[in-house]
Amino acid sequence: MTTERPDLYAILGLAPSATQAEISHAYRSLLRQHHPDTRAPIDEPQDAVSDQALQQVLAAYAVLRDPTRRAEYDREVWSRTHPARRPQQPPKRYGTPRRPPIAAGPVLWHRAPDPPAP
Repeated sequence: MTTERPDLYAILGLAPSATQAEISHAYRSLLRQHHPDTRAPIDEPQDAVSDQALQQVLAAYAVLRDPTRRAEYDREVWSRTHPARRPQQPPKRYGTPRRPPIAAGPVLWHRAPDPPAP
């Protein structure tokens, strides 16, 4: 039995590149739509569906509003959708971390010869 996490971005109706402001806006909009206090009395047959949708919206927002948890979720989704590929590391720069690419020693200054006397 596999317990695959739902797509949190799809629950909020957003793209994975959404900003924090877009996430908050979508959350508030869906919260108003599914909250029990804002439902009409004629929607009683839909209460169970709205309650489940509200729980999903709350869970999605709890993860996506926190930058650390959002990054962990994105890494998990990336590894699940691209099992053979790893995220690319930035290219290595010149030299090693312990040693700069060019080493210069101390500078030795020599006094220039005096100009000839007239």
